Order: sequence, then C-alpha cells, then structure tokens
Amino acid sequence: MTDPRPAPTVLQIVLGRRLAALRDAAGLTAAEAAKQLRTAATTITRMEKAEVALKFANARALLEIYEVSRKEAQEFLTLLDQANKPGWWQSFRDALPSWFGVYVSLEDAATQVRVYEPHVVPGLLQTEDYARAVLQVGLPRPDADVLERRVGLRTARQELLNRSPEPPHLWVVMEETALRRKVGDRSTMVAQLDRLLHAAELPNVTLQVCTFEGGLHPGGFGPFTLFRIPELPDIACIDSLSRVHYTEDAQETALYREALDHMTAYALSADDTKNFISDVRKETAP
Repeated sequence: MTDPRPAPTVLQIVLGRRLAALRDAAGLTAAEAAKQLRTAATTITRMEKAEVALKFANARALLEIYEVSRKEAQEFLTLLDQANKPGWWQSFRDALPSWFGVYVSLEDAATQVRVYEPHVVPGLLQTEDYARAVLQVGLPRPDADVLERRVGLRTARQELLNRSPEPPHLWVVMEETALRRKVGDRSTMVAQLDRLLHAAELPNVTLQVCTFEGGLHPGGFGPFTLFRIPELPDIACIDSLSRVHYTEDAQETALYREALDHMTAYALSADDTKNFISDVRKETAP
C-alpha cells in the first residue's frame, strides 16, 4: 500500500508526525488503526516516521478513521500534495548517495545550520575546484561522470545561502587544519580562501576558526551538523567514514549543541577569523 523513496522531504516528516498525533488524539494504537485500514501495524508506523511514501488514499482513509474535521482533513491533504512533490535535489539521484538525500532535505528546510568541520571546508562554502578535489578522493571512488554530478549538486546546494527572502543562518566552526591542508593545487587553495572571506561578509553566515594555538576543545572529534527546522526538534547529523547517523533524541542533540556552544566561545571571533584567514591566504600565495 506504500512505496519507498530515496529520502523524505521535511514536509513529509512533519505530516507523518501530525498523523501520529491525530492517531493518539483518536485514542488508537498503530495496530488498531492498521486493522481498520486493513494493513500491517508496521505500515502505519512507517508512514508516521516518513520511512515510506504517504499516499493520498491512505491519508484520507486514516483521517476519516481518526474522525478529523473536514476542514482539517482538507488542509492536511493539501499539504500532502505539496509534500509529495520531489525535492529539487532528486534531479541528482543518479549521483546522490542514498543517505545524502535526507541531509539535503534538512538543509533546504532549516532556518539555522550549525556545522563543525575539523578536516575540510564545509560543502556549502566550497569552490567547484575544491569540491572536485575533495569528492574525487572519497570512497568508493566515483567515476568521472558521477564526480561532476556531485560537484554540480554541491554547487546547487550553495544557492540557499542567497535565497530570498529568508536564507538560513549558516554558522560554521572549523579547524585551522581545514585552512592549511592542501586540497588541489595552490591556486585552488587561494580561490577557496577567497571564497571563505567572501562568505564571512554575508549577513547570514558566521564563520569561526579554532586555531592550533588554542589547544584542545570539547568538540575534538568527527564532523557533525545541527539543523534547526520549524515544527521539528533539532536534528543532528554525525558523519563518519562508513556511515551517517541522524538523531533527534533530546539528550543527544543537547550534547552536540553544548559542544558547539563551547567551541564558539573557544574559537576566534568572527572578525578575528576573517583576519586569520587573510593571513593564511598571504602565506599560501606570497
């Protein structure tokens, strides 16, 4: 009765949660709702978690089972039509890793994106040449066509920083390593440092660097991202070599939020960061 898809849009996630709340308000368990819909209880829970596509007919039937008012049901179904439209990133499905569709969907819907990156410049701030150099060393190694499609996706994602009327606030904390590690040739690095200096002037971008001289800090581990999205709890994405983990557990996301708060106090201020990047640029292109 339901079809899987690569990644839910954020609106699908919100509607799934809303459907679960309506079931609870009706005093029904997932098994009881499934019995009336003549499906499996796991199908109900997977629809509520946006793990499978929510079809119009199923949603309408469940809203009737939950005795939702006609007006509220119509509003829900109108939003469902919008939610089931493919996200713009689906045009890159040929080169999109299965886990990354969720990331792009969250990024696209967020009002604030907080990033900690110890190794490289974050994707939203990479130049094309820098992105190409980073992506081509990923495992498994992409072929030339897939590589260029992934570079194209990374470039397309960056358009949200200039989105009108309300672009998200991007707050990046990165290590000095990301500025000094050679990626590509010297001209690639110079252009990338210029890109960071330009981004640091944007009103919706906060960029801070943790320097070697500053020593160890609470976030001295792998990269992660915190997404703040209306109608959803904060969601953390933790990246590693073999997997990506998403969590909205309140205690877990609070831990990452606290780490970022400590790091922003420990790192150079936004103004000092711009001066520091300028100094690194002078060293890179004497």
